[in-house]
Amino acid sequence: MCASNRHSHRFNKISLISVVALDLGILFFFKYFNFFIAIIENIFFGGSLTVSDRFTNLFSGVGTGALNLPQIVLPVGISFFTFQALSYVIDVYNDQVEVQSSFWYFALYISCFPQLIAGPIVHYKDISGQLTERSVGSYEFAAGIKRFCFGLGKKVIIANTLASIADKIWAADISQLDATVAWLGSICYTFQIYYDFSGYSDMAIGLGKMFGFDFKENFDHPYRAESVREFWRRWHISLSTWFRDYVYIPLGGSRCTMKKTCMNIFIVFLLTGIWHGANWTFITWGLVYGILLIFERVWFGKILEKNPVKFLNRLLTFFVVNLLWVVFRADSIISAFTYISRMFAGGIRILNLFTYLSGMGVIAIFAAVIFAGFVQAHMSVKAVKGNMAVCLAILLVSLLFLVNGTYNPFIYYQF
Repeated sequence: MCASNRHSHRFNKISLISVVALDLGILFFFKYFNFFIAIIENIFFGGSLTVSDRFTNLFSGVGTGALNLPQIVLPVGISFFTFQALSYVIDVYNDQVEVQSSFWYFALYISCFPQLIAGPIVHYKDISGQLTERSVGSYEFAAGIKRFCFGLGKKVIIANTLASIADKIWAADISQLDATVAWLGSICYTFQIYYDFSGYSDMAIGLGKMFGFDFKENFDHPYRAESVREFWRRWHISLSTWFRDYVYIPLGGSRCTMKKTCMNIFIVFLLTGIWHGANWTFITWGLVYGILLIFERVWFGKILEKNPVKFLNRLLTFFVVNLLWVVFRADSIISAFTYISRMFAGGIRILNLFTYLSGMGVIAIFAAVIFAGFVQAHMSVKAVKGNMAVCLAILLVSLLFLVNGTYNPFIYYQF
């Protein structure tokens, strides 16, 4: 390599590191500044607090206010468009795409509104050609409408109905919940987050089709997974792919010793937890998934593969995923442990379910199980999506739900 090439390579590497550091620095400031200030206040400025109170505040993410710093407001969707910006920089550095000469095309990639708020995360190498050359015919536009209607129905009809049940349970005194209600809350949230996020992804993909963009799928019936490893191949596919391409493979992936591979998995899922939010619950959630995936790779995965009753694998995976969604949903680690303890030691009181369940709630839970494909006898989603009359009916019902109700939370807006 000649001197000029070495100089150019060094310059490109320094530029890459600088841009990545800048992007991650901005993300850190907006997303994690408050979290780290709370940690510093509890460790160094606890004042008259007892050690027990400091410990509780630390794992609850609550600061003492001693530094009196203003709270940083989190921009909506910052994690998504930050990762998209990083995708462009890294793809250009690796010579996988050409430098985008047009500022406006680059701005279109970063701020493409259909999936800007909550994904799917779009890799620049997958969409670079579509920024400059797109064509939309009546077939593509109709397919986009169908996909959008289907996603809206998942979000408004199913996710919102389940959210009203889950949030009501979580708003109660969780230390007093009986096991039946605690399980109801966890299962409703498990399906709520799937239909909320996958519904948004469907709407984003549908809107993209209307404008000539072809975004990749983000979900593939994750609750049909027969292992944790398979779950992560089916859940939030764009995020898993991003970490695989830009973190796991550069670290060496699985092309190294088992010890190094396990360390790579652990790092990826630690970062996955941190990516989701500035709370010990997200970090714990990511770490546990990392440990479970290492456990499967080293030993338990072989047992799952040999098990002839695959439904038991699916049931076990759903059980684990459901428990970890409790950790994800909780405000603090202490709340998560309290809630999980009530799921197993809270007593059985079936009649208490009717305090939270309505007729529409029962229907929503039934529909959630069917459309998630958890059981084999699930309806053909492709058939539903392909029928314009059905999709327009879903649109009409969704609009009626929106008009008659004001409860419309988007879980992934916080990321």
